Amino acid sequence: MTAQHREPPVPAAPGPNRRKRVGGAVPAGVVIVAVVLAAFGIWTRTDHVDALSREAEDAAIPRVQVIEPGPGPKQRSLVLPGNLNAWYQAPIYAQVAGYVKMWYKDFGAPVKAGDLLAVIDSPTVDAQLAQAKANLEVAETQYKLADVTARRYQALSGTQAVSQQDVDVQTAAAAARKAQVDAATHEVARWEAQHAFERVVAPFDGVVTSRSTDVGDYVNAGGGDLNRQGSASELFSVADIHAIRLFVSVPQDYSDVLKPGLTATFTLPQNPGETFKATYLTTANAVSTQTRTVTVEFVVQNPNHELWPGSFASVKMVVPGDPRILVVPEQALLFRSQGMQVALLDAQDRVHLQNVTLGLNLGKTVQVLAGLKPNDRIINNPSLGLLEGQQVKTVQAVAGYNDGPVAPRGQPARAGNQTVEPAPGGDEPEAGVKQ
Repeated sequence: MTAQHREPPVPAAPGPNRRKRVGGAVPAGVVIVAVVLAAFGIWTRTDHVDALSREAEDAAIPRVQVIEPGPGPKQRSLVLPGNLNAWYQAPIYAQVAGYVKMWYKDFGAPVKAGDLLAVIDSPTVDAQLAQAKANLEVAETQYKLADVTARRYQALSGTQAVSQQDVDVQTAAAAARKAQVDAATHEVARWEAQHAFERVVAPFDGVVTSRSTDVGDYVNAGGGDLNRQGSASELFSVADIHAIRLFVSVPQDYSDVLKPGLTATFTLPQNPGETFKATYLTTANAVSTQTRTVTVEFVVQNPNHELWPGSFASVKMVVPGDPRILVVPEQALLFRSQGMQVALLDAQDRVHLQNVTLGLNLGKTVQVLAGLKPNDRIINNPSLGLLEGQQVKTVQAVAGYNDGPVAPRGQPARAGNQTVEPAPGGDEPEAGVKQ
């Protein structure tokens, strides 16, 4: 057999119907997917817009913190600055002109009444005293002669030897000489007093708190030391510190508690950790127009001289309060054209602006005399834009942030320098307090 040559089969070209079927199926699926995605996107966006609208409406409602008015403190602790003064303090000036011969007491020296502080050398006073004594001797001699002459004339009175006129003249001359003796005696006494002022002495028992002179300084009568200072100043200053006067300027609001029986405790920068007790002595019974305060004087016994005059003191006074008067924080108040107000909330959490009448300012809290009830809900730190009837939402305050000073009833609260303290159990002094 003869082998025959065969051509490989040629694949048939795709027909037009096949191309048409494949090309139409693909676009239809894409369209369906696109429609689904578009619908989902539209729905998602609409839901987001609705959610944002709800959030915006909710955010437009103010969030507020709510507190209740609290009872006033049973006791109020008032801390004020004070000044310590000596019981007596006297600046000592020179009463004669001269030079300081010697001084004998320096700063801090304890002295008794009459102790010698310094000696002034005054030659002028010594010369005037010597002249006065000489004038007294002359006057006494002249008086003796006039007295003898008057006696002789009086013995010859009624005789032919002398006339009555001569007797009267000699008697009057003797009386005049006697008056001159008295005048000379007083002049001597005056210069002896001036001479005594050459010795500068302590006026009372105490401590020398200043010495402003030295040996050789010239001092003027009544004007102190002119050479060292250039103007009049005292030579010494002596203070009696067996007791100390404590002066405190108390605000006018507390003037009703300034009465006998009031006590105070105080501390000093130079005695950290020590507390001293002072007793009410008196008050000025007047209010300073510059500071609107009342000057109060306390007394502190100082037997060991550990308290020094001129010291600054931090004085604490515990005064009674009135728990029946409600108090609110200062930040809960609104000052508007209608007066002082607070923002209250009703049962539907709508704002009601309530006018109130204030009493004493206790530091961070203020007494409310009228306009509030104990169970009122008050907005703490309200916005100035709050309106009557406005809807708000209440939120819980973060612990430690913007806490109002009004504590739950029955618990102590602290507001600035005003402290609610438990009533003392007796009259015993506090631990560490010196009487």
